[in-house]
Amino acid sequence: MIVNISYKNVDAHEPVEKEVARHVSKMEKLLKTYQPDLVRLHCGIEQQARRISFDVSLNLNLPNGTLHSVGTAADIPRCLKAGFAELESQIKKHQAKLRHDHEWKRKRPRPAVA
Repeated sequence: MIVNISYKNVDAHEPVEKEVARHVSKMEKLLKTYQPDLVRLHCGIEQQARRISFDVSLNLNLPNGTLHSVGTAADIPRCLKAGFAELESQIKKHQAKLRHDHEWKRKRPRPAVA
């Protein structure tokens, strides 16, 4: 996976890169089916000027689609955790749609009410 991180008004880059690498390693388990050079992640981290909060914007480019998620929190680790959790759920939903899981769902008969 190719990871690109951009910063805006953020001073500490090394802790952010470690946290992103940790989340990316978890996410790579979901993306085993794709070739590593075709998957691109762009992570934009911004600190709000007037408030003490951080915003993260994640764009994941896959060979068959693009996923986007955002996260906002008071500190960087919680901000990244929120953004990656949303992105992970979108990946699972996207892959279920590609596998046509909705077509294979078994429809159970309803029990008769006496």
